[in-house]
Amino acid sequence: MSSVSAAIAHALKPFAPQIFGLMGNGNAHFLDAAVRQGFTYTAVRHESAAVSAADTYFRISNKLSIASTTYGAGYTNAVTALAEAAAARTPLLFVTGDAPTSGLRGWDVDQAAIDTAVRAPRYVVDRETPGAIALQAAAHALREQCPVVLAIPYDLAALETSETELPDFADLGPTPPAPELNSTQLEQVSSLLAGAQRPHILYGRGAIDAAPLVKELAAKIGATTSGTLLARDLLDYPYDLGITGGFATERNAEIIAQADVVLTLGASLNQFTMRFGGLVNESATLIQIDLAATATNPRVDYFATADISAAAAHLLQSVPAAEASWAKELDLAALRTRPLGDAKTADGLLDPRRVASEMERILPANRVLVQDGGHFIGWGPMYWSTSGARSLTCVGTAYQSIGLGIASMVGAAAAADGRTVVLASGDGGFLMGLADLESIVRTVTSGVIVIYNDSAYGAEVHQYGSIGLHEDPMLIPTVDFSALAQGMGATGIKVETLDDFGKVSAWVEAGAQGVCLVDARISAHVRAPYMEEVLEANRKAAGAAASQSD
Repeated sequence: MSSVSAAIAHALKPFAPQIFGLMGNGNAHFLDAAVRQGFTYTAVRHESAAVSAADTYFRISNKLSIASTTYGAGYTNAVTALAEAAAARTPLLFVTGDAPTSGLRGWDVDQAAIDTAVRAPRYVVDRETPGAIALQAAAHALREQCPVVLAIPYDLAALETSETELPDFADLGPTPPAPELNSTQLEQVSSLLAGAQRPHILYGRGAIDAAPLVKELAAKIGATTSGTLLARDLLDYPYDLGITGGFATERNAEIIAQADVVLTLGASLNQFTMRFGGLVNESATLIQIDLAATATNPRVDYFATADISAAAAHLLQSVPAAEASWAKELDLAALRTRPLGDAKTADGLLDPRRVASEMERILPANRVLVQDGGHFIGWGPMYWSTSGARSLTCVGTAYQSIGLGIASMVGAAAAADGRTVVLASGDGGFLMGLADLESIVRTVTSGVIVIYNDSAYGAEVHQYGSIGLHEDPMLIPTVDFSALAQGMGATGIKVETLDDFGKVSAWVEAGAQGVCLVDARISAHVRAPYMEEVLEANRKAAGAAASQSD
């Protein structure tokens, strides 16, 4: 016989052998059993980092992993990261301690209610079938593409279980559903594409596994293509326009605005991708095919629920080849040209665009990019190249958080396969996740941290300071992150002039081993293009509200 915790570990080991966690009373027995059974265990220093690291691990590796914390404070510390994973529909298994079966103690909270509030399905193990319940939870996470909480009541964790047999994991339905276009939907979408003179395909994260089919479809109908932030540059296609939305070049946006039919595959069409309604021409037909149950933007003219690989394959068979391709007539010479950025701005600090430009030149080409949230968020995706599918993640954007992206570096390192992990962060977010700088230094074999240090919460300065709100609550005393990095055992480089980038180049040329933190002292006065779109949308909304109140 084995303990409840050992039974859980035994059941999960073949399907999720990577754990990110922080030990406490509620998960001590589970982590003991997991380590003894050979799981790869990565310790973090704050509970939110356990979930964020597991979130990133899946986004890069496409494999399920486990996050684990204790009950109570350990659990609640991880809730923001759990909400992000739920909003982003990231499969992971959150194995956590819970109150004993006898009921809540004075220091317990109603974790079941919180799970429901953040839309994370919950499974509670019992003494009789703990392994089977663990497998059901893992299958649910994969099938529904969501984080699932597996709760271990405190009084059961070390008890013996009589469970001897486990269900076959395949019988529990771990494979996500792959609905197909019905004949009517296929005919209607095919007809719209056949009638297009200037078709465009916009692909998102949901189309990553369908990339070859999407490329073939685009070539057949003579379409231009572009990708959302999390799927940028997915296609090796001569008429791919790059990233779409708030991080796009103006030429990218100009071309998409000329399209008469836009086919969206596996993209959620949020307000940033849609440029607050300005991405698609008003006269164009917008088609969305996605696993969602309904259209995710009111601008969509035709929606169908379908697996992208299946939909693209069927469309390839049913859509006639275009007689001419508008893509071949387009001037794409300046498509990806962006401002280099000034050497210094009027206040004597670095231009963040120039920081991004210099780092693109210096960084190892074989890289994984991870992002925290904040005003700086566009500089990496806009200026830095990637190394293929699943090589850029932004943990925190689905829930509009900052600080969660720091732990992404830990999860990315476990899935990087020899690539250099590059983190972009702001000073505010990095201070929130500072505890896990130690985790980064301990676990990342080759990594670069670029901190856009403007001594402020930059997004708030641009969004609210610009309309007259007092900026004092938005400011941060300038922190010497390079010194903090050195204290943790990393290489720390303070970058205040272009010449200082030579030190970063030397580190890369020496082999890029360990972690190098680049503390870039940037101006707070250079506003990102996507922020201009946000401000313009806010002005329009305020104007509309004012006119209604008159």
